[in-house]
Amino acid sequence: MDLLLNVGLPVSLAIIMLSLGIGLEVADFRRVLSRRRAFAIGAVSQIVLLPVAAFVTVTIFALPPEIAVGFMLLSFCPGGVTSNILSKLAKADVALSVSLTAVISLLSMVTVPILAAWSIRHFMGDEAPEVSITGLAVALFLITTLPVAIGVGVRNFATGFANRVEPGLSTLATVLFVLIVAAALAGNWQLFVDNLGIMGAGLISLNIALLFIGLGLARISNLSWNECKTISIETGIQNSTLGITLAALITNTESGFSPLALPSAVYGITMYAVVLPFLVWFRRR
Repeated sequence: MDLLLNVGLPVSLAIIMLSLGIGLEVADFRRVLSRRRAFAIGAVSQIVLLPVAAFVTVTIFALPPEIAVGFMLLSFCPGGVTSNILSKLAKADVALSVSLTAVISLLSMVTVPILAAWSIRHFMGDEAPEVSITGLAVALFLITTLPVAIGVGVRNFATGFANRVEPGLSTLATVLFVLIVAAALAGNWQLFVDNLGIMGAGLISLNIALLFIGLGLARISNLSWNECKTISIETGIQNSTLGITLAALITNTESGFSPLALPSAVYGITMYAVVLPFLVWFRRR
Protein backbone atom coordinates (compact mmCIF):
# COMPACT_ATOMS: atom_id res chain seq x y z
CA MET A 1 0.00 0.00 0.00
CA ASP A 2 2.89 2.37 0.83
CA LEU A 3 4.39 1.79 -2.62
CA LEU A 4 1.02 2.42 -4.28
CA LEU A 5 0.52 5.67 -2.37
CA ASN A 6 4.01 7.11 -2.54
CA VAL A 7 4.98 6.01 -6.05
CA GLY A 8 2.10 4.45 -7.93
CA LEU A 9 -0.51 7.15 -7.31
CA PRO A 10 1.53 10.20 -8.40
CA VAL A 11 3.07 8.31 -11.32
CA SER A 12 -0.39 7.16 -12.43
CA LEU A 13 -1.74 10.70 -12.34
CA ALA A 14 1.31 11.95 -14.25
CA ILE A 15 0.67 9.35 -16.96
CA ILE A 16 -3.01 10.35 -17.11
CA MET A 17 -2.04 14.01 -17.49
CA LEU A 18 0.59 13.10 -20.09
CA SER A 19 -2.14 11.34 -22.07
CA LEU A 20 -4.14 14.57 -21.89
CA GLY A 21 -1.20 16.70 -23.04
CA ILE A 22 -0.24 14.43 -25.91
CA GLY A 23 -3.67 14.98 -27.41
CA LEU A 24 -3.27 18.77 -27.32
CA GLU A 25 -1.80 21.20 -29.80
CA VAL A 26 -0.59 24.77 -29.37
CA ALA A 27 -3.67 25.77 -31.39
CA ASP A 28 -5.85 24.53 -28.53
CA PHE A 29 -4.39 27.28 -26.34
CA ARG A 30 -4.56 29.92 -29.07
CA ARG A 31 -8.24 29.12 -29.52
CA VAL A 32 -8.93 30.69 -26.13
CA LEU A 33 -8.07 34.12 -27.55
CA SER A 34 -10.50 33.76 -30.44
CA ARG A 35 -13.35 32.41 -28.29
CA ARG A 36 -12.96 34.56 -25.21
CA ARG A 37 -16.66 34.72 -24.30
CA ALA A 38 -17.35 31.00 -24.38
CA PHE A 39 -14.08 30.26 -22.62
CA ALA A 40 -14.73 32.87 -19.90
CA ILE A 41 -18.16 31.39 -19.15
CA GLY A 42 -16.71 27.89 -18.95
CA ALA A 43 -13.86 29.04 -16.73
CA VAL A 44 -16.17 30.90 -14.33
CA SER A 45 -18.41 27.84 -14.12
CA GLN A 46 -15.48 25.60 -13.19
CA ILE A 47 -13.37 27.84 -10.99
CA VAL A 48 -16.12 29.77 -9.17
CA LEU A 49 -19.57 28.19 -9.44
CA LEU A 50 -18.40 24.60 -9.03
CA PRO A 51 -16.79 25.10 -5.57
CA VAL A 52 -19.75 27.26 -4.47
CA ALA A 53 -22.16 24.47 -5.44
CA ALA A 54 -20.01 21.92 -3.58
CA PHE A 55 -19.98 24.10 -0.46
CA VAL A 56 -23.77 24.44 -0.56
CA THR A 57 -24.11 20.67 -1.01
CA VAL A 58 -21.93 19.69 1.95
CA THR A 59 -23.77 22.23 4.10
CA ILE A 60 -27.22 20.97 3.12
CA PHE A 61 -26.27 17.31 3.63
CA ALA A 62 -24.34 18.09 6.86
CA LEU A 63 -21.46 15.83 5.81
CA PRO A 64 -18.71 14.78 8.26
CA PRO A 65 -15.63 17.06 8.11
CA GLU A 66 -13.34 14.66 6.22
CA ILE A 67 -16.04 13.80 3.68
CA ALA A 68 -16.88 17.51 3.29
CA VAL A 69 -13.23 18.30 2.55
CA GLY A 70 -13.19 15.44 0.02
CA PHE A 71 -16.17 17.01 -1.75
CA MET A 72 -14.41 20.37 -1.89
CA LEU A 73 -11.16 18.86 -3.19
CA LEU A 74 -13.11 17.17 -5.97
CA SER A 75 -14.78 20.49 -6.86
CA PHE A 76 -11.39 22.17 -7.30
CA CYS A 77 -10.31 19.63 -9.96
CA PRO A 78 -10.56 20.38 -13.70
CA GLY A 79 -12.33 18.10 -16.17
CA GLY A 80 -9.47 15.99 -17.48
CA VAL A 81 -9.51 13.58 -20.41
CA THR A 82 -12.94 12.22 -19.47
CA SER A 83 -14.75 15.50 -20.13
CA ASN A 84 -13.20 15.66 -23.61
CA ILE A 85 -14.36 12.14 -24.44
CA LEU A 86 -17.86 12.81 -23.12
CA SER A 87 -18.06 16.05 -25.14
CA LYS A 88 -17.26 14.07 -28.26
CA LEU A 89 -19.92 11.46 -27.42
CA ALA A 90 -22.45 14.26 -26.82
CA LYS A 91 -21.69 15.78 -30.23
CA ALA A 92 -20.67 18.95 -28.43
CA ASP A 93 -17.91 21.46 -29.20
CA VAL A 94 -14.87 19.25 -28.64
CA ALA A 95 -12.39 22.02 -29.51
CA LEU A 96 -13.84 24.23 -26.75
CA SER A 97 -13.80 21.29 -24.33
CA VAL A 98 -10.13 20.60 -25.04
CA SER A 99 -9.22 24.28 -24.67
CA LEU A 100 -11.02 24.56 -21.33
CA THR A 101 -9.47 21.36 -20.01
CA ALA A 102 -5.98 22.40 -21.10
CA VAL A 103 -5.99 25.89 -19.61
CA ILE A 104 -7.89 25.05 -16.40
CA SER A 105 -5.56 22.08 -15.80
CA LEU A 106 -2.56 24.40 -16.01
CA LEU A 107 -4.22 27.01 -13.78
CA SER A 108 -5.00 24.35 -11.16
CA MET A 109 -1.38 24.52 -10.01
CA VAL A 110 -2.21 27.99 -8.64
CA THR A 111 -5.90 27.73 -7.70
CA VAL A 112 -6.05 24.27 -6.10
CA PRO A 113 -3.42 24.65 -3.32
CA ILE A 114 -4.99 27.89 -2.04
CA LEU A 115 -8.55 26.58 -2.11
CA ALA A 116 -7.54 23.21 -0.65
CA ALA A 117 -5.75 24.85 2.30
CA TRP A 118 -8.82 26.98 3.01
CA SER A 119 -11.27 24.08 2.90
CA ILE A 120 -9.10 21.95 5.21
CA ARG A 121 -9.01 24.72 7.83
CA HIS A 122 -12.69 25.57 7.45
CA PHE A 123 -14.13 22.07 7.81
CA MET A 124 -11.60 20.30 10.03
CA GLY A 125 -10.65 23.11 12.38
CA ASP A 126 -8.17 22.00 15.07
CA GLU A 127 -7.95 18.53 13.54
CA ALA A 128 -6.80 19.91 10.18
CA PRO A 129 -3.42 18.61 8.96
CA GLU A 130 -0.75 21.17 8.20
CA VAL A 131 -0.97 22.13 4.53
CA SER A 132 1.97 23.71 2.73
CA ILE A 133 0.53 25.74 -0.14
CA THR A 134 3.97 26.02 -1.74
CA GLY A 135 4.69 22.30 -1.35
CA LEU A 136 1.30 21.39 -2.78
CA ALA A 137 1.82 23.76 -5.73
CA VAL A 138 5.21 22.21 -6.51
CA ALA A 139 3.75 18.70 -6.30
CA LEU A 140 0.88 19.65 -8.61
CA PHE A 141 3.32 21.18 -11.06
CA LEU A 142 5.36 17.98 -11.19
CA ILE A 143 2.45 15.56 -11.58
CA THR A 144 -0.05 17.64 -13.58
CA THR A 145 1.34 20.77 -15.26
CA LEU A 146 4.71 19.33 -16.32
CA PRO A 147 3.30 16.13 -17.88
CA VAL A 148 0.72 18.17 -19.81
CA ALA A 149 3.47 20.50 -21.07
CA ILE A 150 5.64 17.51 -22.08
CA GLY A 151 2.70 15.95 -23.89
CA VAL A 152 2.01 19.17 -25.81
CA GLY A 153 5.68 19.36 -26.72
CA VAL A 154 5.70 15.79 -28.02
CA ARG A 155 2.51 16.42 -30.03
CA ASN A 156 3.96 19.52 -31.70
CA PHE A 157 7.54 18.38 -32.29
CA ALA A 158 7.01 14.65 -32.91
CA THR A 159 3.48 14.40 -34.25
CA GLY A 160 3.94 10.96 -35.81
CA PHE A 161 5.23 9.50 -32.56
CA ALA A 162 2.39 11.16 -30.63
CA ASN A 163 -0.20 9.64 -32.95
CA ARG A 164 1.32 6.18 -32.45
CA VAL A 165 1.50 6.25 -28.66
CA GLU A 166 -1.71 8.18 -27.91
CA PRO A 167 -4.14 5.19 -28.14
CA GLY A 168 -1.97 3.01 -25.90
CA LEU A 169 -1.39 5.83 -23.45
CA SER A 170 -5.12 6.55 -23.23
CA THR A 171 -5.82 2.87 -22.55
CA LEU A 172 -3.14 2.78 -19.86
CA ALA A 173 -4.59 5.92 -18.29
CA THR A 174 -8.04 4.29 -18.14
CA VAL A 175 -6.68 1.13 -16.51
CA LEU A 176 -4.75 3.16 -13.95
CA PHE A 177 -7.86 5.20 -13.16
CA VAL A 178 -9.86 2.03 -12.42
CA LEU A 179 -7.09 0.64 -10.19
CA ILE A 180 -6.77 3.89 -8.24
CA VAL A 181 -10.51 4.12 -7.59
CA ALA A 182 -10.65 0.46 -6.50
CA ALA A 183 -7.68 0.89 -4.16
CA ALA A 184 -9.15 4.06 -2.60
CA LEU A 185 -12.46 2.30 -1.93
CA ALA A 186 -10.76 -0.79 -0.52
CA GLY A 187 -8.55 1.30 1.75
CA ASN A 188 -11.57 3.07 3.28
CA TRP A 189 -14.16 0.31 2.95
CA GLN A 190 -15.85 0.68 6.35
CA LEU A 191 -16.01 4.47 6.04
CA PHE A 192 -17.37 3.98 2.54
CA VAL A 193 -20.12 1.62 3.78
CA ASP A 194 -21.01 3.84 6.74
CA ASN A 195 -21.38 6.97 4.61
CA LEU A 196 -22.47 5.54 1.26
CA GLY A 197 -26.10 6.66 1.57
CA ILE A 198 -25.58 10.31 2.41
CA MET A 199 -22.33 10.62 0.42
CA GLY A 200 -23.82 9.00 -2.67
CA ALA A 201 -26.90 11.21 -2.49
CA GLY A 202 -24.72 14.29 -2.09
CA LEU A 203 -22.42 13.40 -4.98
CA ILE A 204 -25.26 12.57 -7.35
CA SER A 205 -27.16 15.74 -6.39
CA LEU A 206 -24.05 17.86 -6.87
CA ASN A 207 -23.25 16.22 -10.21
CA ILE A 208 -26.76 16.79 -11.58
CA ALA A 209 -26.85 20.36 -10.29
CA LEU A 210 -23.51 21.19 -11.91
CA LEU A 211 -24.54 19.81 -15.29
CA PHE A 212 -27.65 22.01 -15.19
CA ILE A 213 -25.76 25.04 -13.82
CA GLY A 214 -23.21 24.93 -16.64
CA LEU A 215 -25.95 24.43 -19.22
CA GLY A 216 -28.13 27.21 -17.79
CA LEU A 217 -25.34 29.77 -17.58
CA ALA A 218 -24.30 29.04 -21.15
CA ARG A 219 -27.89 29.30 -22.39
CA ILE A 220 -28.57 32.69 -20.78
CA SER A 221 -25.26 33.87 -22.25
CA ASN A 222 -26.63 33.10 -25.74
CA LEU A 223 -23.95 30.60 -26.67
CA SER A 224 -24.55 28.04 -29.39
CA TRP A 225 -26.17 24.75 -28.41
CA ASN A 226 -22.91 22.84 -28.98
CA GLU A 227 -21.06 25.30 -26.75
CA CYS A 228 -23.79 24.96 -24.11
CA LYS A 229 -23.41 21.18 -24.09
CA THR A 230 -19.66 21.50 -23.72
CA ILE A 231 -19.82 23.91 -20.78
CA SER A 232 -22.39 21.69 -19.09
CA ILE A 233 -20.05 18.70 -19.33
CA GLU A 234 -16.94 20.66 -18.36
CA THR A 235 -18.74 22.01 -15.29
CA GLY A 236 -20.24 18.69 -14.26
CA ILE A 237 -17.30 16.33 -14.86
CA GLN A 238 -14.18 16.49 -12.68
CA ASN A 239 -10.83 14.68 -12.67
CA SER A 240 -11.48 12.30 -9.76
CA THR A 241 -7.95 10.86 -9.95
CA LEU A 242 -6.56 14.29 -9.14
CA GLY A 243 -8.97 14.50 -6.18
CA ILE A 244 -7.66 11.19 -4.81
CA THR A 245 -4.07 12.30 -5.32
CA LEU A 246 -4.70 15.63 -3.61
CA ALA A 247 -6.07 13.82 -0.57
CA ALA A 248 -2.92 11.71 -0.35
CA LEU A 249 -0.62 14.73 -0.77
CA ILE A 250 -2.43 16.73 1.91
CA THR A 251 -2.64 14.06 4.62
CA ASN A 252 0.61 12.17 3.85
CA THR A 253 -1.23 8.96 4.72
CA GLU A 254 1.20 6.06 4.79
CA SER A 255 -1.03 3.20 5.98
CA GLY A 256 -3.75 3.57 3.36
CA PHE A 257 -5.72 6.01 1.27
CA SER A 258 -6.93 9.09 3.11
CA PRO A 259 -10.67 9.32 3.93
CA LEU A 260 -10.52 12.65 2.09
CA ALA A 261 -10.12 10.60 -1.10
CA LEU A 262 -13.40 8.74 -0.66
CA PRO A 263 -15.76 11.24 -2.38
CA SER A 264 -13.51 11.35 -5.45
CA ALA A 265 -13.34 7.56 -5.57
CA VAL A 266 -17.12 7.16 -5.34
CA TYR A 267 -17.65 9.99 -7.82
CA GLY A 268 -15.36 8.19 -10.26
CA ILE A 269 -18.10 5.56 -10.47
CA THR A 270 -21.33 7.54 -10.06
CA MET A 271 -20.50 10.26 -12.60
CA TYR A 272 -20.97 7.85 -15.50
CA ALA A 273 -24.45 6.86 -14.35
CA VAL A 274 -25.38 10.52 -13.87
CA VAL A 275 -24.05 11.81 -17.18
CA LEU A 276 -25.50 9.00 -19.32
CA PRO A 277 -29.06 10.47 -19.55
CA PHE A 278 -27.55 13.86 -20.39
CA LEU A 279 -25.51 12.30 -23.21
CA VAL A 280 -28.64 10.69 -24.64
CA TRP A 281 -30.48 14.03 -24.45
CA PHE A 282 -27.57 15.99 -25.94
CA ARG A 283 -27.15 13.57 -28.83
CA ARG A 284 -30.85 13.64 -29.73
CA ARG A 285 -31.24 17.41 -29.67
